[in-house]
Amino acid sequence: MTQPQTQSPSPDVVADAWLLQQRGFDPARRRRDETLFALANGSLGVRGGFEEAAGGSDGSFLAAVYEKHPIHYHERFPGFARHTDTRLPVADGQRIAVWLGAQRLEPDRAQWLDFERSLDLRHGRSARRLRLRTPQGQTLQIHAERVLPFDSGHDGVDLLAIRYRVESIDYSGPLSLVSAIECGHQAAEQGDDPRIGVASAEGLKLLSAHADAHGAHVLQSTRRSNLRVVCAQDHRIAAGLHAAQAGVEGDAVRQRYEAQLQPGQSVGLEKFVAYLSHNDETGLVQRAQSALEQAAALGFDALAARQSAALAHFWRGAELSIDGDAAAEQALRFNLFHLLQSAGRDGVNGTAAKGLTGEGYEGHYFWDTEAFMLPVMVYTAPDVARAMLHARYAALEPARRHAREMNHPHGALFPWRTITGGECSAHYPSGSAAYHINAAVAYAIGLYFDATEDLDFLLESGAEILFETARIWPQVGHFDARRGGAFCIHGVTGPDEYTALVDNNFYTNRMAQQHLLRAAQVWELLQERRPHQAQALAARLGVQAHEPALWRRAGETMFLHYDPALGIYAQDDTFLSKPRWPFPRREGEHRPLLLDFHPLSLYRHQICKQADVVMALVLAGHGIPADIKRRSYDYYEAVTTHDSTLSASAFGILASEVGHPAQAERFFNDNLRVDLDDLHGNTDHGVHMAALAGTWLGLSAGFAGLRSHDGQLSFAPTLPAGWRGYGFGLRWRGRRLRLKIDRDGVEYRLLDGAPLSIEHAGRRIGLRVDEPQRAPLAAPGGPVRQSFPRPAQALIFDLDGVLTDTAQTHYRAWKRMADEEGLPFDRHVNEQLKGVDRMASLEIILRHAGRVLSAEAKQALAERKNAYYVEAIAAVTPADLFPGVERLLEQARARGLKLGLASASRNAAALLERLGIGRRFDYIADAARIARAKPEPDIFLDVAAALAVPPAQCIGIEDAAAGVIAIKRAGMAAVGIGDPAALSGADACLDAIAGFDLDAFVSP
Repeated sequence: MTQPQTQSPSPDVVADAWLLQQRGFDPARRRRDETLFALANGSLGVRGGFEEAAGGSDGSFLAAVYEKHPIHYHERFPGFARHTDTRLPVADGQRIAVWLGAQRLEPDRAQWLDFERSLDLRHGRSARRLRLRTPQGQTLQIHAERVLPFDSGHDGVDLLAIRYRVESIDYSGPLSLVSAIECGHQAAEQGDDPRIGVASAEGLKLLSAHADAHGAHVLQSTRRSNLRVVCAQDHRIAAGLHAAQAGVEGDAVRQRYEAQLQPGQSVGLEKFVAYLSHNDETGLVQRAQSALEQAAALGFDALAARQSAALAHFWRGAELSIDGDAAAEQALRFNLFHLLQSAGRDGVNGTAAKGLTGEGYEGHYFWDTEAFMLPVMVYTAPDVARAMLHARYAALEPARRHAREMNHPHGALFPWRTITGGECSAHYPSGSAAYHINAAVAYAIGLYFDATEDLDFLLESGAEILFETARIWPQVGHFDARRGGAFCIHGVTGPDEYTALVDNNFYTNRMAQQHLLRAAQVWELLQERRPHQAQALAARLGVQAHEPALWRRAGETMFLHYDPALGIYAQDDTFLSKPRWPFPRREGEHRPLLLDFHPLSLYRHQICKQADVVMALVLAGHGIPADIKRRSYDYYEAVTTHDSTLSASAFGILASEVGHPAQAERFFNDNLRVDLDDLHGNTDHGVHMAALAGTWLGLSAGFAGLRSHDGQLSFAPTLPAGWRGYGFGLRWRGRRLRLKIDRDGVEYRLLDGAPLSIEHAGRRIGLRVDEPQRAPLAAPGGPVRQSFPRPAQALIFDLDGVLTDTAQTHYRAWKRMADEEGLPFDRHVNEQLKGVDRMASLEIILRHAGRVLSAEAKQALAERKNAYYVEAIAAVTPADLFPGVERLLEQARARGLKLGLASASRNAAALLERLGIGRRFDYIADAARIARAKPEPDIFLDVAAALAVPPAQCIGIEDAAAGVIAIKRAGMAAVGIGDPAALSGADACLDAIAGFDLDAFVSP
C-alpha cells in the first residue's frame, strides 16, 4: 500500500470548530475513522468508509434489525436470560466502483497524492477528496459527499444520499461507475473482549434481488427474528454518463454507468439508497421505490438543505462556544452531533451504547440511555427525548415478562442490556441484578416532565412506566425493624460492576427513593388534574389505592447508609469493611480489570469500576450537605479505576460542585476526546455515546452547575483555568435560554418565551426576553473547611518542605552524583523529584538523560547519592526546623492528637532525631517497606493503620503535588504547604507550616 502514513492534524490545530477535518490518511486508523465520519438519523447508521473501496469493517445498520440467538449454559437456573439479541449489518448501499476500461480502480494499490475529508457538524454533511495515481500511471481525483437526513419525509423510509464525481487529471479513455448494493456482511466476532459482543452471528439471508436500468433492490431476512429488510437504490446522472447494464451478481446488485473521459473533464452521479424493515415484506419494495422516486426528483442539494435546516433548528437551541480553546469547542460539537444523530427518534427503537456507528455491545442499549444521553436531549432536543422515552414504553410488555422471570408477580423490570426489551446478559450478578435500571428510566421521565410540563406524555405512557416500575421496589426491599423501620433493598448490583449482589447499594436506594416519591407525586398530580383518565389508567393497571401510599412511605423511610466514622455514604452494607485493591497497575496501562481478574477477586475488595455513590450524588444529590459530598467524592475517587467511560463525567461534575476545579477539568478532558483520540482503544467498534453525552453534562452540570429540582432550574457557573469563557444554550418549558460565562461573570439571556425564574448560586433571578441579567461567578465548593473531619484524631506530616527544608541538601546530593556520571540535571528536573522516593527519582533523572542502566548499576547510583545526603545532614540541628513546627506539635499533643510521619526519605528517622523532634511522633513510616510510592496512598494508609485512626479522621500535610494526591487517595483531608496552583488538589493551602491553625482544621 502506498498511501501517505500521515495522521490527522494535531488536536491543537483546528481551522474551523464546526468541521472535523482530516488531511492525509493513516491505514492503521481506517476503522476508527469509519466510526468518526459515520452518519446516522436514529434509525439508519452508515459508517464512514470509501464508496470505491472494498467493504472491510465498513457497513450500514438499522436500529430495528437484529437477530436472536440462544444463550447456552452448562447449568441454567430459573430466570436466567435465555436469548440475546445481536444487531446485524444490513445490505451496504454505499458502493460505487470506478473502472478505467477493463481495469477496476483499487485505492489500496494506487499511490495517494493528496487526501482530505471533513464532517460538517453544522450542516450534517460529510465530504471527501482523493487524488491518486494508478499502477498504470493514470491520475484521477475523486470527490464524494454524503448526507443522511433526519427526516427522509416519506413513509418511514430511511434515505442515504451520495454525490460522487470522478475528475481526470491526465487520463483519456473509457470510465465506468458501477453502483452496487452488496450483501453478505457478518456481525463482528467477540474475541476475548466482552464489550464487543457475545458471539459471532450469521448474517442476513438474501431472499431476492433485482437490477435493471431503472433501479435495483435486494430483499433480506433474519434467520430467527422474522424481520424483512429491503435496500433499494436510484440515481441522477450527470451529462456525459449513460446507463449501460445492470444485473445481479452473487449477493450483490449492480448498475453500470459509462462515459468517455478526457483530461480536465469530470463525470458523476447522485445516488439515493432507501432502507425499510418490517416483519411483513408486503409492499416493502414498492414503498422503498416510491421514496426513491421522490428523493431523485428532489436531488442531493434539496435533501442536504433539509438536513441543514433540521440541524440549524437544533443548534439555535444548543449552540456551544469556548473562548480560548478551539479544539475543545470542536470536540464538544462533534460529541453532541454524534449523540443527536444516533439518538432514537422513532419512538420504537432504543438508543444503543455505541449508537449506530459500529457493532460494539452488539447494538444493545443500557441504563446509559436514560442516565446520560436522554438528559442532554431533554435540554437540547426535547422532542427526541420524548421519543426515546416512548421506546421504553414500547418495551414495557417485555419488561413485565422479565419481572415474572425474576419472580415478581406484578410490575415491570427493565433489563440491563437489550434491543427488544428482554434481558440479554448471561451474567446475572452484573446484569439482571442491576435493578437500578428502573430508577434511571424513572429519573429520565421526571426530568423530561419537569423540563416540558408535558402532561399528555404522562397520560399516554410516562405514568404507566412510573407506576409499573415502582411496583418492583416493595418486592425487593422491606421495612427493617432492626434499622428502625427503614426501607432496605437487598441483593442488587449498583452501577459499579466490580461490586455485585449487595444490600443497600447507596445509588440504588437513593435513586429508588427518588423514583418512589416521583411515582406517588405523579399519581396525586393526575388525580388532581385529570381524574377520569387517572382512574381509567389505575383500573387498567390494577393499581390498588394503598400502593401510592406504600410508595411514598418506602421513599420517605429509605435507608441511606451513612458511615459516621468516615463522614461519607457507604456504597453498600459491606463495602467499607473490605480491604483495598492490592494489585498495582503497570505504568501507563488502561486495561479494564474485568479482562484480567475473576469477578470474585474484584467483589472481595474496595475497588470500583465507575462512579456509584458519586453518580447518586450527581443525579440525586439535592439536600445532601456539601461536606458529606466532598468527603464522599474524595474517598471514592481513591478507589475507582474509571474502567468505564461512564465514570469520568460523574466524577467531573461532582468535582466542580465540591471545589476541586483541577480534578473537574481533568475528568472533563478524559471524556472530551475519548473517541476523537481513541482513548480507550475501542472506538473502532463505535463511538461511546454516554461519554459523548457526559461532555455536554460536564460543561453544563459541571462547570456551569446546572441542576433541576422540583421544576426549578439552578446554576452555579465557574470558569476553567485555561478558558477565557464559554457559552451554551438549552431549552426549558418552551423557551430557549443562553448562558455566556467569562472572567467577569455570567450572562443569562432568555431568547424567547414567557418570563422565567432561575436560581444563580442560591439567589433568584428573573429573566425576560431581551433583558439579559449578569451575575458574578460562583465560588467553587463552598467553605473549604467543610471537608475537614470533625473532630480529627491524627496529623500525618511529610518531612522535606513541611517540617524542614532539606530540598537543597537533596538537590546538591543528586547534582553531585549526576555530574560525576555525566547526567544532565538542573533545578527544573529536580522539581519533578518532589515527594518521590529515591529509586523513582533516579528513574526520572535517567529518563531525562535518555540513559538505560541495569538494576545493579541503578542501585549503586542511588546508594552513592544517599551517602552524599547522609554526609550532608550530619550538620542538621534543631535550628533547621521551620518556624511554628514545635508550637504545632506541642498543641497537637495537648489536644490528644496522634502524630505520624509519611516521608519518602529512608533517612527520615535519623533526620528527625537531628532536628530534636523524633520522640514527638507516635509512628514514623519505614519508606523501605512501602510497596508503592506517592502518588499512591500506601504510605499514608500505613501510618493511619499504625496509629489505629480511620483515614477519614486524619489530616495529611504535604508540600508536593504527588503527596497531596496520595493523601486524597487515602481518603484523608489534605493541607498543602506552598503554591496553591501547584497543590490545587488540597483542601486548603498555606504559605508555611506556621500558618496551620488547629482551631480551623481540627476542632469540633
